[in-house]
Amino acid sequence: MSGPRERVREHLLEYSVRRGEFTLKSGRTSSWFIDAKQTICAPEVMHDLATLVLDAIPADATAIGGLTMGADGVSFITAGVAAAQGRALSAFSVRKEVKDHGAGGRIAGVLRRGDRVVITEDTVTRGTSLLEAVHVAQEVGAEVVLILAVVDRGGTAAAMTAKEGLKFQALFSALDLGFPYEGA
Repeated sequence: MSGPRERVREHLLEYSVRRGEFTLKSGRTSSWFIDAKQTICAPEVMHDLATLVLDAIPADATAIGGLTMGADGVSFITAGVAAAQGRALSAFSVRKEVKDHGAGGRIAGVLRRGDRVVITEDTVTRGTSLLEAVHVAQEVGAEVVLILAVVDRGGTAAAMTAKEGLKFQALFSALDLGFPYEGA
């Protein structure tokens, strides 16, 4: 019987990876695309994915989140599984724009000054969305302790985040899924 990592990898390959001609957010084209939400939101591997995330993040992390929509599934299922295990891990989303009604701001969910935060994303190619979320969390007064992607398809996020003194980790790389990195 396979473990959580292999089950998630197999699910990504079967349900999330698409082959063909795709235009990426950057405007470049690619012969493959990954819709990791097809795996992240699938009940048969949700717990496995959350287990991998919890194993990867520091034990003293107090919150997990990132830019909506890419971070939401990972953040919410991980915080839920953590709670079921007795671990307090808040979840939050960073809105793409400042909300101009209600309480306003860019944070939805629970993120407090002094939180030790993991910024997450389902799939990263360049890393710009991750850094946007990092900066919003830092403006709130949170300390970013790790940046974690489910899939790193570009291979450049680690260098980009290291320039800001931040640690990046991916659960799976493009290479793990049998593809070359897309680059910046």
